[in-house]
Amino acid sequence: MNEMQQRFHDRVAVRQDDDGIAQVWLQRPDKMNALDDAMLAGLVAAGDWLRSAKGLRAVVLAGEGQAFCAGLDMANFSRIAEGKGMDVAAAAVRERTHGVANLFQQVGWQWRALAVPVIAAVQGVAFGGGLQLALGADMRYLAADARLSVREIHWGLVPDMAGMPLLRELVRADLARELVFTGRIVAAEEACAIGLGTRLVPDPLTAAMEQACAIAGCNPDAIRAGKRLLNMSADAGTAELLQAESLEQLLLLGSDHQREAVAAALSRRKPVFVED
Repeated sequence: MNEMQQRFHDRVAVRQDDDGIAQVWLQRPDKMNALDDAMLAGLVAAGDWLRSAKGLRAVVLAGEGQAFCAGLDMANFSRIAEGKGMDVAAAAVRERTHGVANLFQQVGWQWRALAVPVIAAVQGVAFGGGLQLALGADMRYLAADARLSVREIHWGLVPDMAGMPLLRELVRADLARELVFTGRIVAAEEACAIGLGTRLVPDPLTAAMEQACAIAGCNPDAIRAGKRLLNMSADAGTAELLQAESLEQLLLLGSDHQREAVAAALSRRKPVFVED
């Protein structure tokens, strides 16, 4: 199997195979993949690279070692406690560097905005910014030892890495408020029950890759159209969403990829989708 590999800011590695599946690895296992400046920059750079990657069909997010991501690096909070760098931090929060988002929000939001499905494979902790990173994925497969927390209240803050728009479509409003107000730690089984997790699995990475392979075997045009419509559903009115649904379907009907999907289904063979 041929593989394209890229590394960003010595923290994030991306590997895309010839089926169009990209694995994005957080590579700071000695610090539980905590988010320092280099990790934040690496994640955004990885997202930028993926947006222009040819033949991309699906993405799997994973963290090396015992944790998915422990959230913001403790050194950042030490600087805050000492009152250092506050002007720089405030300016970074204010500035819209990526469309509607600032740099920190882009770390979580870019996966929702990516054209293809993204699956997070979560083991160990996903706290604070680490949880918001996982929430940006379309699906989250959790190991039995996974623990999730909207941790910001412990530092006197609110979620600010796109956590608010991502939470609102996943959990009930009262549960979202409880999680934000208390920062309590949620075990994997409960996380799946309330909507933070998609599925509890023995091996999240294996399950995520299997699902990514299944997605990669479908009509890529239909997958991307489905994600566009699902992304719209959080904000669009019924009339707007119904119209968008019809327009997407009109673009798909009779297209080369749609006809190949039908032919393969009728012949009970694997479809072959050729992209420019």
